[in-house]
Amino acid sequence: MHASGPTSEGENTVPTIVIIGGVAGGASAATRARRLNETARIILLEKDADVSFANCGMPYYIGGEIEQRGKLIVADARLLERRFRIEVRTRCEALSIDREARTVRVRSIPHGVEYDLPYDRLILAPGASPFVPEMDGVNAPNVFTLRSLADCDRLHGYLEREKTGLLRAVVVGAGFIGLEMVEQLHRRGLKVALLEALPQVLPPLDVEMAHIVEEMLREKGVDLFLQAPLASFSVENERVVAVHTRSGQTLPTDLVILGMGVRPNVALAQAAGLSLGDTRHIAVNASFQTSDPFIYAVGDAVDYPHEMTGRPASVALAGPANRAGRLAGQHAATGEAPAMGGVLGTAIVRVFGCTAAVTGLSMKAAKRAGIDATAVMIEAGHHAGYYPGAQKMILKVVYDPASGRVLGAQAVGGDGVDKRVDVIATVIHFNGVLGDLTRLDLAYAPPFGSARDPVHVVGFAGENQRAGLVQVLQPDACLDDLQVVDVRTHAEVEKGGKLLKASHIPLDELRNRLEELDSTLPTVVVCRSGLRGWVGARILSQSGFSKVYNLSGGMLMRAHACPTETLV
Repeated sequence: MHASGPTSEGENTVPTIVIIGGVAGGASAATRARRLNETARIILLEKDADVSFANCGMPYYIGGEIEQRGKLIVADARLLERRFRIEVRTRCEALSIDREARTVRVRSIPHGVEYDLPYDRLILAPGASPFVPEMDGVNAPNVFTLRSLADCDRLHGYLEREKTGLLRAVVVGAGFIGLEMVEQLHRRGLKVALLEALPQVLPPLDVEMAHIVEEMLREKGVDLFLQAPLASFSVENERVVAVHTRSGQTLPTDLVILGMGVRPNVALAQAAGLSLGDTRHIAVNASFQTSDPFIYAVGDAVDYPHEMTGRPASVALAGPANRAGRLAGQHAATGEAPAMGGVLGTAIVRVFGCTAAVTGLSMKAAKRAGIDATAVMIEAGHHAGYYPGAQKMILKVVYDPASGRVLGAQAVGGDGVDKRVDVIATVIHFNGVLGDLTRLDLAYAPPFGSARDPVHVVGFAGENQRAGLVQVLQPDACLDDLQVVDVRTHAEVEKGGKLLKASHIPLDELRNRLEELDSTLPTVVVCRSGLRGWVGARILSQSGFSKVYNLSGGMLMRAHACPTETLV
């Protein structure tokens, strides 16, 4: 759907484009509009002092990895005015929109002066605000959120002023920002506790993938509390001194970081009568026009269609906001722009040297959406194993068992996680199938990868599953009614233990010991990571065993999917 552009009959040929909000969406819209329309008057309103900054970099400034605050500034008002001839009005708040008159009521915060600003096209980029629960103590000087540069300055200043007396911190919320703050506060020498209301960290990941990150957190001394929703604060001398959970824990603390998610800033749009979607974000069409074709909306305040489900998805990420702003700015300036298409929610986080990334659907997301899906997972090195420094990763691909279409991917490990997830995200975008992963011509030299890249290997494994060469059980499968054959070495079993009722026959002895097993029973073969299990399953299936499975991810991922399971 495309609305008439600003040069349509009866409209101003030198249009005024007003943009409310900067950062990713608003600043991208402003600069794109200027590049495509040199004559338009472009006015950008920003209620804070900074127009365009790298909010994703703020945790690393807090922790000291980024040493200079100025590095967080992407484009200041002077650059936008000088290079793009954009009228930037910082510390100016949009109070209301008169759609009939096409004006915005603006208040200059420093001066308290209000005025009406006319527009021909209006772009809303109001962003989202951190969720802050209503409870005593949330406004204490040692309780922080991290969304704006003002938040960043307040937290950084507090840490610098109070650093000699700060020993403990509590982070509430184990999403991407929460985990980044845990890492950076730990880097500053604080003892950190992390609270999460859900049973796992990083909710977009499947549980066994998230468990790898949880183990890393505990190894680094982070006190991790899952299924522990925030209940209340204890306040003394106007400061929070302890955090209480609904699960009964009491955690003494010197500061609190609230990372409990965000809520879209839709009040301005709602008051103007613009339509909201089912998720209470601003409803937009493919060109980011709202229910009023003269008003656009972009960024964290709008939904994007998910590429896999077609349903509205709340994706508060900088990438989609930048792309949406660019296209809305183009349409506002010219009356035409291509559709952005859907999003996959591709995201990545580093936690103490461990990297976790996700794109598309997880298994649990596919189940929620009613999409038939299965998964394949492998362990692989990020480059050739014989070249020094190869780091392991677990790569999981979710796919449609009927068509082989790739639906999503997750990876957790060291170096190279970003590369593999980005490659698979590209394949997903172009409706690729498992076979496409195997046919990709990827760069290879020993310091960078392997001739059989992890992307190839996970494709091979998935194709083997689809071809029926092996049936696969997911790592958390119930094995009670199955004959379990553990094909790891004696040393591996002695070191790590085995499943309670498993028969231990090392893979290289399996062909000569088949008589020890009952070929009439359904059988699952177990190894460390799944590779030898696949070989063992092929041996059994070609030796008269009627129903044979391989345990995906082997004992490595079984330990993460069923961490309380008894081993012998």
